[in-house]
Amino acid sequence: MPYTLLAPADFVQDIKKSRFIGQAAPIASEEEARAFLASVSDPAANHNCWAWRIGQAYRFSDDGEPSGTAGKPILQAIDGQDLDGVVVVVTRFFGGILLGSGGLMRAYGGTAAQMLRQAEKREIIPMVTGGCAVGFSDLALVKARLTAIPHLVLAETFTAQGVDLTVTLSQGDEDQATRLVRDLTSGRSTLDFPD
Repeated sequence: MPYTLLAPADFVQDIKKSRFIGQAAPIASEEEARAFLASVSDPAANHNCWAWRIGQAYRFSDDGEPSGTAGKPILQAIDGQDLDGVVVVVTRFFGGILLGSGGLMRAYGGTAAQMLRQAEKREIIPMVTGGCAVGFSDLALVKARLTAIPHLVLAETFTAQGVDLTVTLSQGDEDQATRLVRDLTSGRSTLDFPD
């Protein structure tokens, strides 16, 4: 199961007189990633290297460091900890000692990885949404039993005949919820999920 950050995180370390400042945050869109980058990038720094991932979409930047030595190691730190919906910026203030390509990769990737290891995370639970029409006589029992399913969210729209329920739950719990509604209503209501 993938994870995301619970809250923004940061980490600072000095490597051969250069200061590396890592900052990360949970994001839900590319616009949020760009806003975070703009808010934490330091124009006085030598480099503000970054990476973000949202599902299959990702971007990274070496911001003037040799190609492949900063952005890609930061992205690998994100992927290595099975994170999604995360942006990471590692800012470098140059201290006068060249690190070489391998040293830069270890410094940027290591700063990102150390920060992400220490950050609070939460599991990302894939959700699905379905719906059903339930008569007034069945509503109380159906709602009571459905809400016992973990991570389930119900929305109701009242009609002349009863209630249209919108059911959002963890992917994989659809069969359990479908059987529950069918059994409790003796087949009068069926919970359907789109394919």
